[in-house]
Amino acid sequence: MAVKPIRLFGDPVLRTPAEPVVDFDKELRNLVRDLTETMIEAPGAGLAAPQLGVGLRVFTYDVDDHVGHLVNPELSFPDDQEQDGPEGCLSFPGLTVDCRRHLHAVARGVNMYGDPVVLEGTALMARCVQHETDHLDGVLFIDRLDRETKKAVMKAIREAEWAGQATPEVKVSPHAMHGRPL
Repeated sequence: MAVKPIRLFGDPVLRTPAEPVVDFDKELRNLVRDLTETMIEAPGAGLAAPQLGVGLRVFTYDVDDHVGHLVNPELSFPDDQEQDGPEGCLSFPGLTVDCRRHLHAVARGVNMYGDPVVLEGTALMARCVQHETDHLDGVLFIDRLDRETKKAVMKAIREAEWAGQATPEVKVSPHAMHGRPL
């Protein structure tokens, strides 16, 4: 099993935009496996690579008995309908708060082999792909809350048992960035 520790709020890797994947190799397949196993063990509806300390644009999902992954996702929204609903995050253990998201989302990207993938979803699937893509952009779901709610959430975070336990170590990806070796 390749269950890895999940980075907690306060770790700088969660605020760092991830780099596009350019190498579709064994290391990427291992990352997808680690993400999937960690997400299922947690358990969660999704997990993005930065949450494991890896700065690549990859996430996994487990929604409505659909388990999969998406590499280099790009989102679009077929309409302006929105939904309010409970949202949590594995990087914020035990915290759930209502968050506004698009009701419908389309995520286009590729799988771990570079094959095109289109993931269309509503309700929870739409929420999941938006949440995980936000992670890849260095955006956290608490950033989408109104001022009053965010203030209450920050108080709850400061009082949480896990507060201040973020691991500041950031792993360097073995993958080339924009065609340049690291």
